[in-house]
Amino acid sequence: MEEVKEIILGKVGAVYGIKGWLKIHSFTDEQEAILDYFPWSLKLGNNTQLVEITDWRKHSNGLIVKVGGIDDRDQAQALVGSEILVKETALPDLPEGEFYWRDLMGMQVITSSGYDLGTVSDLLETGANDVLVVKANRNDGFGKKERLIPYLFEQVVQSVSIENKQICVDWDPGF
Repeated sequence: MEEVKEIILGKVGAVYGIKGWLKIHSFTDEQEAILDYFPWSLKLGNNTQLVEITDWRKHSNGLIVKVGGIDDRDQAQALVGSEILVKETALPDLPEGEFYWRDLMGMQVITSSGYDLGTVSDLLETGANDVLVVKANRNDGFGKKERLIPYLFEQVVQSVSIENKQICVDWDPGF
C-alpha cells in the first residue's frame, strides 16, 4: 500500500491568552481555507501528534484556534512553532490543466526546441501571474544560474506532464 503523504498547510505561531488558544499562520491562498482541511497533525522536530481543533475565530489579521485537550498557556506554549500538516488526500482534486504549486516543484523545464533550462526551485506570486523560478543546470550554455519564467498557460507554458515531471515552455534560453 502506498503511503499517503502529508503536506504543510501552515504553522503554529504564538500563544494567545491564558486558556490555551494559539495563533496560526495559514499557507493557504485564503487564510481561512486552512480550516477546510482536517484532521491536522502538528509536527515539532521529530514529534508529530494528531490534534482536534475544537474552536477557532478571526483575530486581528489572523486566526486563532483552540486545540482539544490544551487548556492553559503552558500546554499551548509546547506547540508553538509546530508545522500544521494534513494528508494529501484531504486536498480537493483540481480541474484538468490546474496544478498545486507543490506538484511543479522539482520539475524539469525544457523549451519546445528541446533545450533543458533546469528545474523548478520556487514559484512567485506577482499579482499579474505566477512565475516559475528555474534553477539552471550547472553547465548551462548561456551561463545562467536562474531564470524567471512567467507561468502563462499557452503563451509561455506549452504543457505540464506530472507523469514525466516535465514542463515544456516557449522560452528563449538566453533570457
